[in-house]
Amino acid sequence: MSRDGSITLPFADGPKTFRMAWGELIKLQEHCDAGPFVVYTRLMTGGWKMGDISNTIRLGLIGGGMPAPEALTFVQQYVETRPPVESLPLAQGILGTALQGAPDEAPGEPEGEAATASTTSPTGNGE
Repeated sequence: MSRDGSITLPFADGPKTFRMAWGELIKLQEHCDAGPFVVYTRLMTGGWKMGDISNTIRLGLIGGGMPAPEALTFVQQYVETRPPVESLPLAQGILGTALQGAPDEAPGEPEGEAATASTTSPTGNGE
């Protein structure tokens, strides 16, 4: 996972990058007639609809850089021809990462040199 909400997961013929930025989340909301957190709650609690799974995966592929026609073909071949619960964990992972980010990176936490930099004044007097 990365800070931009992308995640690479095994899907179809090999690893694929999925990402749902604001644009994809808005499209998901329109396709599923529910906000992204409502869709995520449905995916996590068993109240999902078929489109919650397929639209999340398709839009995640598009956001990850796959052309829309190719993403649609992948979903038709590898999601819609299989039992929905096979693709459910994939949809949960894609949308969860989009909404919550990478679990190992806390927001606002310094990185690199900033994380180890001293807060002591170079003059030594605390100013």
